[in-house]
Amino acid sequence: MRPTHRGLIERLGKYKKFAQPGFHWIIPVVDRMYIVNITEQMVDAQPQEIITNDNLNASVDAQVYFRVLETEENVKSSQYNVHDYRIQIVNLARTTLRNIIGTLTLRSANSERGKMNAELHETLKNETASWGIVIIRTELKEIDPPKDVQETMNKVVKAENEKIAAIDYATAAETVADGVKRAKIKEAEGYKRSKVLHAEGEAEAIKLVNVAADEFFTGNAQLLRKLEAVENALSTNTKIVIPSGSELVNVISEMAGLLPINTHKEKGQAGKNGKVGELA
Repeated sequence: MRPTHRGLIERLGKYKKFAQPGFHWIIPVVDRMYIVNITEQMVDAQPQEIITNDNLNASVDAQVYFRVLETEENVKSSQYNVHDYRIQIVNLARTTLRNIIGTLTLRSANSERGKMNAELHETLKNETASWGIVIIRTELKEIDPPKDVQETMNKVVKAENEKIAAIDYATAAETVADGVKRAKIKEAEGYKRSKVLHAEGEAEAIKLVNVAADEFFTGNAQLLRKLEAVENALSTNTKIVIPSGSELVNVISEMAGLLPINTHKEKGQAGKNGKVGELA
């Protein structure tokens, strides 16, 4: 007996003992040994046509992976509780697939393979619990609709993708337009603000000029007028005789930034001589 197998020895049709790996003596004709493989095995549930919930035919194929447990009781169960467990697993898987896919549309059957695998695995596990085997995993190999249906589905998918692409393009274009619009608004607001600031600056400058004019010309207007009269007279070399202490002399000296020099001695001399000053 190889390490990958276990055996059941029967004598005259009755179970006699469990055969572990190694050498075993049996009596020809009287004894018979049934050898069971305990490694992981795979059976293919042959492709079958299944009608989906939306009345479409689909060719469905699946694979089931299982293993006979190596204990004596489980090996006995695989031989005495079920007739040819490989055929039984295939038929059970095919029946279960028809029940599962019959409640789904073709599109949902293709998109929910994980859910279908889990449901198929759970059903097989429960149904084979007394067979001495364990269902390791199940895999849906293919779910293929007829060619004409497949072509129609491809066209529908292509149309939906083109629709999504058109919507995405329109959204992107709208986003760009909104960006340009906001940029134009910001630019106009900036231009408006610069004009307002410029106008406010000019107004402030005019205000300052007015304030300066008011402060300077209010007290000096008459003084400037007198200075203009003297300047016009002097431009024609006209001699004007004015008192030395008159206001006009003070005007000229103030505009020149000088103070008139008028000592007491000069005043006395002028009084004796009876002279008045001359301005040329």
